[in-house]
This record gives sequence, C-alpha cells and structure tokens, in this order.
Amino acid sequence: MKATFLGGATKVGSLAMVMQVDGMRLLFEYGMTPSKPPEYPLPLAEPVDALFLTHAHLDHSGMLPYAVAEYQIPYTATPLTNDLIQILLEDSLKVSRYEGYPQKYTIGDMKLMKEYYTPVREGESLILNDVEIKALSAGHIPGSLMYLVDGERSVLFTGDINTIDTNLVSGTRAPRCDTLIIESTYAGREHELREKTIYRFLGKVEEVVDRGGVAIVPAFGLGRTQELLLILQKSGYRIWVDGMGKRISSVLLKNPSEVKNTRRLRKALADAHLIRNPKQRKKALKGDVIITTSGMLDGGPVIEYVIKLKDNPKNAILLTGYQVENTNGRRLLEKGTMELAGVEEKINIDVEFFDFSAHAGHSQLVEFIRESKAEKVLLMHGDNREELKEAVDDGSREVILPEEGKSVEL
Repeated sequence: MKATFLGGATKVGSLAMVMQVDGMRLLFEYGMTPSKPPEYPLPLAEPVDALFLTHAHLDHSGMLPYAVAEYQIPYTATPLTNDLIQILLEDSLKVSRYEGYPQKYTIGDMKLMKEYYTPVREGESLILNDVEIKALSAGHIPGSLMYLVDGERSVLFTGDINTIDTNLVSGTRAPRCDTLIIESTYAGREHELREKTIYRFLGKVEEVVDRGGVAIVPAFGLGRTQELLLILQKSGYRIWVDGMGKRISSVLLKNPSEVKNTRRLRKALADAHLIRNPKQRKKALKGDVIITTSGMLDGGPVIEYVIKLKDNPKNAILLTGYQVENTNGRRLLEKGTMELAGVEEKINIDVEFFDFSAHAGHSQLVEFIRESKAEKVLLMHGDNREELKEAVDDGSREVILPEEGKSVEL
C-alpha cells in the first residue's frame, strides 16, 4: 500500500492524495486553494478507480468537477455534501470570472459530475475489489466524513476533523487503525475553551452595539454562519444574514439527520433578517450584527458593508475563521488594510479575531493520534507539522511528514 500526495501535504489547501491498495488507485479529495491566484493540486499521472470526498469545503472539493469530467472518475460523498458542493462550486466559478483567473471547469462539467456520484452515509461501508471502505463521522461540519480503508492494513484518512461538540455537530473519536493519515491544520496551536470564545465574542458584540456601531461578522457560508446564528440566537440583537449562508442553511434544514438540532437552527433563521435585496442591505447598515460571506473577505456582500462602514470607529469587523495567506482577511489581521476595488485601503475600525475553528487543536490532534493506536502516522494538510511530530514521535509509532509528488509506504 502506498500514498502519494498531489497537494495539501505540506500546507493547508489543495488537498489531494492517491492511495494504492490491492491493485486499485483511490483518490481522496481533489481541492483548490482560494488564494490570489488560486492554487491547484498536481494533475493525475495515471487513472484512478474511485474518488472519496470527505466534505464540501473548496480546499477539499474545489477541483472535483475537473477530475470527474477529465478522467470519468466515480466519486463518493454523503448526500448532504453532494448538495452543498453544487453551491460552493458554482460560487467558485463566479469568483474566478470576477477576478479574471482561468476557469478549471464549466457548468457542463458540474452537470456531468452528477452521473458519477455514489452516496454513502456515516456508518455505511462500500466494498471495492474485496476492500471495505467505511465512512465515519469527522465532526468537522454537517455531512463530513473520515474513511477507514481495510486492505492489507487498515488505513484511516481523516480529511478535516473536530473532536469537540459544537452547536451543529458532535465531535468525532479515533477508531483503531494500523496507519493514520491525519490533518494538522492547527499543529502547534491550541484553541481556547469554546465557552470562553463564545463569552468574549458576545461581549465584543455587546460593546459594539452599545456604542451605536455595527458588528460586521465575515463568516464561511457553510458551518460558520449557522454556528454564529445559534450562538447569537438569544442575544436580542437585530441579526442580519447575507450571502451564501442563506442558501446553505436551507439545504442543511432539509438534512435533519446531519445537524444536531434542526429545530433550533430553523428558529434562529426565523428570528434573523435574511437579506434578499438592496433595500434590506441599506437597513442592515444601521445595525446591530451582519453575518455575511465571504469569511476571508475576498468578495461577496461583505465587501460592500466594509466599504460603507470602515471609517466609523464605532463599528467593528469580527473575524471568526482561519484566514489563508494572501487573502484580504490575512492582510487585515497583519497590516490593518484590505484591497477594495483594486486599491489597498486602511480599515479604520476595530478588528478582532475569534477562534471558532471547526478543526481539532494541537492537544486534540495528539489525543486522537494516541487513541488510534496507529503504528504509522502521516501528518498532512498543515504548515507547522514538525511541532505535532515532536509531540507524538515517542518511539511507539513511526511519524512521517509526506511531501507533494512523493510516495510513502503505508
């Protein structure tokens, strides 16, 4: 058994890995990095037999239409993930057109893709050439999976994982396996207690609203928008929701088995103001909280709100998720500026970051690795993997830092 990373081994983004098992070549993920310019995985040098997608985020799914159309690969994901990727991939096409970057796939490719889809749900297994591939909950976002491949050795590919409970999904646990291929996005970094993050966030929102300002909350449309709605549900503030999160929320409500409490989510959405036209967008500028895409400030309605509100010191931008390098969100955190209409401008309002990550933190990754009892561990999808390796390389297991384009024995 071998694994070869085509992307996403040494850094977060563009994840793609080919696993050779019992004469088959299985592809796990085929994503892209929504940076400027976008980054993509290496091309497939040889055909693969099947593709397994853990969840819908673009760094895992963003090149799926290209891979399926170009190589006619059957792919597997949960029904919810399959519904969600249609929304995210359509939006990615629009962003490519707007920013002037080459489009790697077409709407036609997305339509063709549907013919190659095989559904799977948490706890179910697929059998390929007598190899069992079991789908397990990843605890990351609704519909997310890990895959346990039972070949010559049992190999777990995690995708992105979270081991703590959130308002949307329950955390995952590590199954026993011989080889573990695990994400390391937060290697070397700890999350503060979720309850403390929520307390600080609500306190900052209260501070902004009390001084007559508007809290702009850039949020990923999938997972983060809904989590924040549930956190703010009983705050009593006027909550405005704009962007892709509205459409994604309706898809989540149609998949009640994938969300911890759809009744709560439905109530939170009903209590919020869903923005559908420019007139409502003007009303939102008068407060209190605007939750909107994009979460990294690279397009979407959030840009309009920032342009209108950036020079009133009563207002604030509250970032709630990981900001990839070369995005507006990272620029805002590091330099206090954003690129608006092609011009780098100073943002003259409060900017604070709140770690609502849906990824396991360093200690949680260490615990997951130890619980798996894996003899061999491959650390992927992270730019600080050495710290995680140091924490778990105690002589009881082999710890490997794979590189793009190079094969590793499993």
